[in-house]
Amino acid sequence: MNLSYWEYKTWLTNVDFTIVGSGIVGLNCALQLRKQYPTAKIIILERGILPLGASTKNAGFACFGSLSEILDDLHTHSEEEVLNLVKRRCEGLQLLRSTLGDTAIDYQQLGGYELFTKEDTTLYETCLTRKEEINQLLKPIFKDAVFRETSNTFNFNDIQEQYIFNQFEGQIDTGKMMKELLEKALASNIQVLNSILVQHFVESGNLVHIETNHINFHTKKLLIATNGFAAQLLDENVKPARAQVLITKPIPNLHIKGTFHLDKGYYYFRNIDNRILFGGGRNLDFEGEETTELSQTALIQEKLETLLQDTILPNTSFEIEHRWSGIMGVGSQKKAIVKPLSNHVFCGVRLGGMGVAIGSLVGKELAELT
Repeated sequence: MNLSYWEYKTWLTNVDFTIVGSGIVGLNCALQLRKQYPTAKIIILERGILPLGASTKNAGFACFGSLSEILDDLHTHSEEEVLNLVKRRCEGLQLLRSTLGDTAIDYQQLGGYELFTKEDTTLYETCLTRKEEINQLLKPIFKDAVFRETSNTFNFNDIQEQYIFNQFEGQIDTGKMMKELLEKALASNIQVLNSILVQHFVESGNLVHIETNHINFHTKKLLIATNGFAAQLLDENVKPARAQVLITKPIPNLHIKGTFHLDKGYYYFRNIDNRILFGGGRNLDFEGEETTELSQTALIQEKLETLLQDTILPNTSFEIEHRWSGIMGVGSQKKAIVKPLSNHVFCGVRLGGMGVAIGSLVGKELAELT
């Protein structure tokens, strides 16, 4: 790109902080940096026209983990670690809500439901058996029982007679959240440069040299907030995980309200604008979904449609209006990676599919490393 003197002088000279990624983490990081350094020059580099990873492509669940997910985490994490994971998710959601306001993000605490298919009898019975144990584990955070049983009031088909209900779960409008964050960043004199793909960076003295698909420049500090795309720049324990999603056309008199988890959270759906938004199915092809390609596969899309038809909306006609994919960042542990990589380079990645919950907190912590 042939830039002018004015362009280099205005946007790319004497840069104090450069953030890679304009998603939830990157924007919250920038806003926190602005509080810490009121006069600093802060720019964000975004590879997409809009934030490309998962921040504008998620399902908008304000959640911290279903009962079966928490039980599954206890196989690979200690009780203390699981409790801390849930605590951080709750703190992150509170930070998101206080930063933007519930009205701006259309936050609604309609509760969350976990469904179990008739074939999931063993998992269902395990969850019922250990429900009170997990309620006691989480009581220091919520001061009340989180999970309880409730009947099949939404008339889903081929599922166990009762759901597990979580009164503390909510939902947001993802688009409104990201629009509000972007507007706050711009109002705080934070520059967002779109369609800029960072290809390489190297430290030289007290500066970091950044090479992109269009421009090269220097920055004093580099903060990487690319989550699912982190492996393209960093050698850390984080890999991409694609999530495929579809949404129906508006359904008259839609009776389903809330957020819903199925099959250990590998499937999830909710109501939005009289539609059903439905995503998941990564467990059908873990290896194939370990990609940064923003596309869909027949295997997963057909499964989503089958579940919609047979289980979720068995007596309701519907049409699919739109399909998309988002890229999450996952690894062998659920804890996000927030750390300095050197004196001038820092990262906040591996949100583990909980970006809405912990993205604000990870962004804040990333900025505080500087």
